Amino acid sequence: MTMGKIIFYEDRNFQGRHHESMSDCADLHSYFNRCNSIKVESGSFMVYERPNFAGHQYFLRRGEYNDNQRMIGINDCIRSCRMIPTHRGSYKMRLYEHPDMTGQMQELSDDCPNVQDRFRMSDVNSCNVVEGHWLMYEQPNYRGKQYYLRPGEYSRPSDWGGQSPSIGSLRRITDSNS
Repeated sequence: MTMGKIIFYEDRNFQGRHHESMSDCADLHSYFNRCNSIKVESGSFMVYERPNFAGHQYFLRRGEYNDNQRMIGINDCIRSCRMIPTHRGSYKMRLYEHPDMTGQMQELSDDCPNVQDRFRMSDVNSCNVVEGHWLMYEQPNYRGKQYYLRPGEYSRPSDWGGQSPSIGSLRRITDSNS
């Protein structure tokens, strides 16, 4: 598994107090008061606005983000992060119309820019990530709120951090993303 490295800075342009992380961190608050720039030196990460991987989620791949708010729409409140492991294999996800993996089921193994057009599903109330790591987006064409899904069952939208079952698009997290 390829390791990742992310550095959080209190001020824009990589200035001020900073903290490096190479793994998941459920509470970053003790390391810095605010975060206005980030460098992802390797790998890819999800950063969260609240501790324990809660609140708005943002996918960051390798690169420099010298002004979080301007570049990716993140405010200065980042409180947790999760490293996304590199996956080398196939991808498979099952989407369900109802909670608890019930109702109509659709399976996918590649990116889906528009869930409604492809599957004629207006809502995804549960899903099972069989293989790979995925990003789920609130709107079509990979826009809107993002949700990180790793292998496992998600019985309802709140399990992936969603407030509603409206899902517009899905994308595999691959090496080309990071």
